[in-house]
Amino acid sequence: MKEERFSITNKTKDTLPRVPFANIAETTLPKDYVLSLVFVGTGESKKLNKSYRNKDKPTNILSFPLDKKNGEIFITLSVAKKEAKNFDRKIDNFVAFLFIHGLMHLKGFDHGSTMERAEIKLRKQFRI
Repeated sequence: MKEERFSITNKTKDTLPRVPFANIAETTLPKDYVLSLVFVGTGESKKLNKSYRNKDKPTNILSFPLDKKNGEIFITLSVAKKEAKNFDRKIDNFVAFLFIHGLMHLKGFDHGSTMERAEIKLRKQFRI
């Protein structure tokens, strides 16, 4: 039986945005990569952000490469909803934008022009 390589967990009461998460992940990550996408509330986001980045506030997205073939992405929908308005984007579009950003970090990119070019290429491909 084929191993499940992509999972989505919703730990919030919010309805998840309509985004082709699996297609974007499969296009971006190696074929044998196992990815877990988790939607969390502000409490869990704040706890993770404090533990791993020493920032005492919730954040929109956190990416954790566990090893070369496994990773996790945590998205805080309530934070993303607020920020989407600031960027004049609909929530589905903004969450897809964040997801692509998180995937780039899992691929080993750091913030900068190389990462930005890779993000733009993917956003164009998926019309985000």
